Amino acid sequence: MRAVVQRVSRAKVTINGWTSGEIGLGLLVLLAVGQGDTESDAIYLAEKISGLRIFEDEDGKMNRSLLDVGGSVLAISQFTLYGDVRHGKRPSFDDAASPDHARQLYEFFVQRIQDAGLRCETGRFREMMQVELVNEGPVTILLDSAKAF
Repeated sequence: MRAVVQRVSRAKVTINGWTSGEIGLGLLVLLAVGQGDTESDAIYLAEKISGLRIFEDEDGKMNRSLLDVGGSVLAISQFTLYGDVRHGKRPSFDDAASPDHARQLYEFFVQRIQDAGLRCETGRFREMMQVELVNEGPVTILLDSAKAF
């Protein structure tokens, strides 16, 4: 699984003008599921994201997690994180999981975030969404459950 994690002061996702999810202080997580991913990949990313110390403490150092600051998560499925453009200019999505498999692991990931005691808002799987955010810092972290980067 892959995730782009952005520290935000606010973020929201709309679908056809309807707000599907909205948060204040927290993390916007763009999440993609790969073909070979399992629940252990989702657990790894949920635990890593819940504990990421990327919020500033009283000394201005990134030393606090979502739990420490009382933040929320906005989780958006985004299979395009598996887009491969190494050969040509049109992305290949061969490494992305099938929609059924991806939905199951995306929903499992969301549940794990909630089980950690965090509020987790979502977009809607396989829908065209508009995502708005204010990236604080900016702080953006790339994660991969296979630790490819």
